[in-house]
Amino acid sequence: MEEWLTYAPPESLAQLMYHAPQRAKKLFFDVIPRAADDFINNVAALRTTNDPHGNPAWHILGGKIPDDAGSPISFTMLLNLASVINAENPEMLWGFIRAYLPEASPAKNPFLAKLVDYAIAYYRDFVAAEKKFREATPAEAAALQDLATRLRGGAYKDFPGETLAEKLQNLVYAVGKEQKFAPLKAWFDCLYQVLLGQTEGPRFGGFIALYGVDRTIALIDSALERK
Repeated sequence: MEEWLTYAPPESLAQLMYHAPQRAKKLFFDVIPRAADDFINNVAALRTTNDPHGNPAWHILGGKIPDDAGSPISFTMLLNLASVINAENPEMLWGFIRAYLPEASPAKNPFLAKLVDYAIAYYRDFVAAEKKFREATPAEAAALQDLATRLRGGAYKDFPGETLAEKLQNLVYAVGKEQKFAPLKAWFDCLYQVLLGQTEGPRFGGFIALYGVDRTIALIDSALERK
């Protein structure tokens, strides 16, 4: 338990234990990001519900919703950003966060600030040594080039979605479908394995919005040149 709290906030552990708390659980480290994001999602849901009592976050927070509870960025997203930039300190992540959310700061978003610290620790101890990039297949390379070309031309601006992340996500889906990936999951496996060196990842549109469109184009170009 003490080691868990080195890599994630106590609320994430409470989230994990909320269901069947009397049952013994093995605390594998690979469940930490999901538990943290489940708590973040539940906090967000609390702000829009009229009946909070069925929400685990309501009980974890003691029946209150502090203004600074939750995070505008998921833990998984922070981990993937840390992985791409090889983050060694919080300021490296905050540079991207401020570009994505100009009003964000450690003072205004203390829970997010804690997640940043946890993400760096988790990346350092569990992700850095496990990254394994692979070369894209010819079909994947064509799809990645297509995505880069559309990003470069600003095609995402014409896609539906209220936020930049949603527009980018819809563009990513469109590329996968038009490039005839079947199942579509194979397209996202390509993005995670070729670009991030991981078997899993975040909603890729959200990642592009946080990492930056131009940087994502450069990431794709670099991956296609890599052998």
